Amino acid sequence: MNISVTKAAKEWGVSRTTIYQKVNDGELSRTSDKKIDTAEMLRVFGEPVLEKRSGQLMNTTESTHSNSQTVQDCTALEHQLALEKLTNEHLRQQVNDQKQLIENYQQQLSQLTKTLEKANASIHDFAQTRLLEFKKSEAEYEPQPESNTQTIETHSVKKKKRWWGF
Repeated sequence: MNISVTKAAKEWGVSRTTIYQKVNDGELSRTSDKKIDTAEMLRVFGEPVLEKRSGQLMNTTESTHSNSQTVQDCTALEHQLALEKLTNEHLRQQVNDQKQLIENYQQQLSQLTKTLEKANASIHDFAQTRLLEFKKSEAEYEPQPESNTQTIETHSVKKKKRWWGF
């Protein structure tokens, strides 16, 4: 594709004078209609500045978008990390509360066990005391054996009271 010297100067970011000097020195050629082939401009000056700049702008825009996305991702991850830390701390506090509750229950169980042991000891002592009292009272009320003569008299009296006498 052929372009004018002015357009070539603008696209490649060089002055028209520089282009004319290159043509006069034989480094750059022009066509018969005084235009310059873009292939010649690429050979002598490399990539056009406008394309470089637009490419850089596109890269910068993509880079900015990419950086923006990265910043958003980092922010979201930091937020999620903060939430996880709060959740972790909350769970740790719940575990500590449950441990404290278990410790309190163990203390109550220990106290109840001691109370039960005291009650059982009291019941045992009471039962022993009552058993001794019962044995003592039983011994006091047990009838004394009578002499043989009195027993015989009692039997004879009983015989007399019988009316059928066999």
